[in-house]
Amino acid sequence: MSFQSLMSGATLCAVVLSLSACSKPAVTEEPVRAVKVMTVGTEAMQSGSEYAGEVRARVESRLGFRVGGKIVRRQAELGQRVKVGDVLAQLDAQDLKLASEAARAQLYAASTNRDLAAADFKRFKDLRDQNFISAAELERREASLKAAQAQVDQAQAQFSGQGNQAAYAALVADTAGVVTAVEAEVGQVVGAGTPVVRIAQDGPRDVVFSVPEDKILKIKIGSEVSIRTWANPTVFKGSVREVAASADPVTRTFSVKVTMQAKEALPLGVTVSVTPQSLDRSGPAVIKLPTSAFHHDGKNAAVWVLDPAQMTVKLQSVVIATADGNDVVVSQGLQPGLQVVAAGVHVLSPGQKVTVYQEKPAPAK
Repeated sequence: MSFQSLMSGATLCAVVLSLSACSKPAVTEEPVRAVKVMTVGTEAMQSGSEYAGEVRARVESRLGFRVGGKIVRRQAELGQRVKVGDVLAQLDAQDLKLASEAARAQLYAASTNRDLAAADFKRFKDLRDQNFISAAELERREASLKAAQAQVDQAQAQFSGQGNQAAYAALVADTAGVVTAVEAEVGQVVGAGTPVVRIAQDGPRDVVFSVPEDKILKIKIGSEVSIRTWANPTVFKGSVREVAASADPVTRTFSVKVTMQAKEALPLGVTVSVTPQSLDRSGPAVIKLPTSAFHHDGKNAAVWVLDPAQMTVKLQSVVIATADGNDVVVSQGLQPGLQVVAAGVHVLSPGQKVTVYQEKPAPAK
């Protein structure tokens, strides 16, 4: 092969490569995506304000010792059911017993002085009857007897009081109920009146929940309330019994108490869902769409509307009014009968070809 042949072959290859580099790349068609669609319709608003509440006893007592001392024993346990007269806790009563013995000794001494004054008065009375002493002397003896008797009465009262103090060393339940809290332990020194045990009394129970200040004026005493537990779909009925007159200083919410019927009593401490009927927003028919149907472009909300003839989608701006449960209420931008994309909105573009997604039937067993 000659040199000229090699040069002509190289030139031909260079020309072919340059022509291939200048040609335009093949245009790839945008894939046809499968989307879920739904038909726009109207339905009634079903939403209302729902709050979390707690079942509590209507009367809950915080019991404490009427005297101060060191706790040496605690019989009450959390969740324990107690009856009237059950001992809940005990104090070290040694000092109280010593004080009671001292009061007893004072009573004995006062009684002895009273008996001596009585004997003197009787002897001087006999002397007065015989005119051996003056009436003034007899009156002085009588006054001494009255003073001694007064000392006896005082010592008796002190002895009785010290006896009660010794009895107060045992904390006794004065009502039947359930222990909901234990606020002091063995070995702790407590003062008179310090809460030791909290008891939820048997009887009517309330559902307590908190309401923000913008809703409290709509809740009136006696208005109906729907109550539902999280583990049971059964709906119970109640009525508002009490509305707090002032807001909580920390949460700035108002406490509301709802009374329940005795036959519908729920366990104490159960968390329930409370829906006041006065805050129910059920009423006019509106257009509602799931949150997955919305495409946000900056601050504006929009949905993809399907053109059934061309099987393409276009972006339609809408105005959102409010929320209704898990759905969004649309006030402007849509008309009943339109078909909008309900899922897959973030992978679409204007004018894109789509197909309607059909769910496959479940295979037979």
